[in-house]
Amino acid sequence: MGSTILVTGVSRYIGARTARELAASPHVDRVIGIDAIAPEFNLGEAEFVRADVRNPIVGRVLAQSEADIVVHLSLSTGGQSRTAQVSRKEANVMGTMQLLAMCQAQRSVRHVVLKSTGSVYPAGHNAPAIYTENAAVNARVGSGFVRDAIDVESYVRALPRRRSDVGISVLRFTHILGAHVKTVMADYLNSAVVPVPFGFDARMQFLHEDDAVGALVAAASGEPVGTVNVAADGVLTLSQVLRLGRRPYAPVFTQTGRLLGAISRWSGVSNLSGEHIDYLMYGRCLDTTRMKQTLHYHPRYSTRETVQLYARDVWGIHPSPSRVIPGTQLTATAATCALEAGPTEKTSPKDERAVS
Repeated sequence: MGSTILVTGVSRYIGARTARELAASPHVDRVIGIDAIAPEFNLGEAEFVRADVRNPIVGRVLAQSEADIVVHLSLSTGGQSRTAQVSRKEANVMGTMQLLAMCQAQRSVRHVVLKSTGSVYPAGHNAPAIYTENAAVNARVGSGFVRDAIDVESYVRALPRRRSDVGISVLRFTHILGAHVKTVMADYLNSAVVPVPFGFDARMQFLHEDDAVGALVAAASGEPVGTVNVAADGVLTLSQVLRLGRRPYAPVFTQTGRLLGAISRWSGVSNLSGEHIDYLMYGRCLDTTRMKQTLHYHPRYSTRETVQLYARDVWGIHPSPSRVIPGTQLTATAATCALEAGPTEKTSPKDERAVS
């Protein structure tokens, strides 16, 4: 007998694709998608129930379907206005608490999968070269989406203490790029002129949207794996990302980088938080050993290939054959980032115009 899976957040591309891929699996009997907004992407054979995760109807759907796996993908980054932050926190934190209470009450549930973010790890001048899953999260964050993600993770980890027969999988994703997904990082890179913190060149990892779906399907299809970092192989600096995409950029002369937020809002990126600015200054690398050895998932695209595909699909930029050198991508292991553990501060790229 196959599994019955409930997937939240199916109005967005990642949720819809995950539901569709799971519904097509021969090991899955039924997939039910939940969202307050009707999905704009094809769900395939998955069913759709229009409901907010805070609505008691979700509990009735769990009971009637006897779902044994819940994939929670509805966390939202929201906006930066005070009203938007309150609304987002209500949906993210309170919504997750109520969903977990329903999962706890439904005895058929045996596995909860959460799509979280690697941004729970702090980015800074004293941050480790690479983050493993055992690293401490950013406890200094007082509000915003990262605070929501940290709180939600803690609630999910508490569920097995109340129901010892329930396993959890918390996937901490690096920044996802793809033609169908809208993220803060994508909005930043799509700026007419990309503002960059002068004197810094952050190390970055990305994950293709197809690989994000693949990792979620792997988590929902397998046994609980606990907390796992999810990122593509390879590391690029911000200047390399901009060169691959041929993006015009302008350095921002400031010691703290906080002016970057105001300039980014001026250029159209309204929700660039302090944590994102720290990331643009110092970067963040995730160790992916557990992803490969425990989750048994290997991304199809490297970080470089992800950026090149995004540049092709979104900006119409095709890489020069001379720039694609197989085997040159760095691997996201401790040895990789240790090579780049030196200071991230540097001057602007040589022989390039700041604004082209």
